Amino acid sequence: MKIELAKNENIHFVGIGGIGMSGLALIMRGMGFKIQGSDITTNKSTERLKKNKIKIFLGHAKKNINKATILVISSAIKKNNSEVKQARIKNLPIYKRGDMLAHIVSLTQNVVVAGSHGKTTTTSLISGIFAKAKLDPTIINGGVLNSLQSSAKLGKGKWCVLESDESDGSFVKVPPTYSIVTNVDREHMDYYRSMDKLKNHFLDFINKVPSFGKSFICIDDKVNNEIIKKIKTKNFYTYGINKNSNFRIKNIQQRKESSIFDLNISLPSKKKKILKGISIPLLGLHNIRNATAAAAVALTIGIPNKIINESLYKFEGVQRRFNKIFSYKGVNFFDDYAHHPTEIKELINGVNKVYNKEEIFCIFQPHRISRLKDLRKEFTLCFNKAQGVILCPIYKAGEKIKLGFNYLNFAKEIAEKSKVKVYLVKDQYQLSKFIKQYIYGNKVVIGMGAGSISNWIKELPKLL
Repeated sequence: MKIELAKNENIHFVGIGGIGMSGLALIMRGMGFKIQGSDITTNKSTERLKKNKIKIFLGHAKKNINKATILVISSAIKKNNSEVKQARIKNLPIYKRGDMLAHIVSLTQNVVVAGSHGKTTTTSLISGIFAKAKLDPTIINGGVLNSLQSSAKLGKGKWCVLESDESDGSFVKVPPTYSIVTNVDREHMDYYRSMDKLKNHFLDFINKVPSFGKSFICIDDKVNNEIIKKIKTKNFYTYGINKNSNFRIKNIQQRKESSIFDLNISLPSKKKKILKGISIPLLGLHNIRNATAAAAVALTIGIPNKIINESLYKFEGVQRRFNKIFSYKGVNFFDDYAHHPTEIKELINGVNKVYNKEEIFCIFQPHRISRLKDLRKEFTLCFNKAQGVILCPIYKAGEKIKLGFNYLNFAKEIAEKSKVKVYLVKDQYQLSKFIKQYIYGNKVVIGMGAGSISNWIKELPKLL
């Protein structure tokens, strides 16, 4: 689908407060387009948009699009949305975010990061390296970079570094010059319905890379290996701890403030190289893999080793990725976006490596009823290296489907299968009372989830 846009169009974003939608809106505003949008609540993203003179409507109503000529909708927007229905009556063009994004970045050289987990951090690491190399890239990310205090930036260079969104299949429409696939996990089954369909989308994405580009695929991931066997052209490199990796991670050291590793590079028809002592201010093997993907892309396009090492060493991080929020009674409280069993497991493993003398307590808020139903068993097993789980009510994200099982029984299953203590709380006030009474001593507390849990953690100091 080709989209032709004129600068006099008035483009209305439905669900503009989402991190991906707000980032695209900022980029298009910077390019000179007239942008407005609506969402059901205000947040940091909508406040950022307002500061950039983008009109925001609170709530969805058909009158909001009176002056709109084009609609852009997020994957979370339903067909019965009042603005979408009104746009159909007015015969306005309606585009998914992925379609619009594909058009906007079609004239740049793109590094497109895809995968079920690790996309935001990987995109951020690449963006930092490119910026350090003075390439001034356009950045469209799924999280707020601390260095920019934003999820998006319109650069003057010829490169665009962007995080793709596989939730609705539209990521295959974004034209990559270089692509990364971090991993492929059972996620967004409300759209894909089967793992085969999900894998085929990633296969299509990899096959879209042109002959003058490259895909970088994490060979440590089981599903990635299944996909690799079906790739038509061998126009890709692999990375990971696997001995067959083109970019092989070795000699890992993990500390509380950083991870250090070597990178053995073995490419066809090229002399073998070793990069020693790469240091990143991030915890966990998953983040070492993310940094390796970023370094692999940068090395391939010719960025010097020194710039790559310095950028990774000075990486300022991404909001909601194991960020320390406050301390209480000597206990550190962190905030993380982990909301899928694989992400939770990787996070706890990483923290366990360096906080091995502290008990790990997870404040977990499940995100979406559909995800909890689909991955119920996996959620009950992923906390086995923690000592305590404080289970919050489900953040429904507008879903109105029934859970289909007893939530108290779900808590009991976590306790039984992960062999961990589980405590149920009804709201943030009950959470604060629990923390006052039970959280002290050698503990690390991590807020986890993609919903309102981040705000709960940030507001806790006022309630304690």
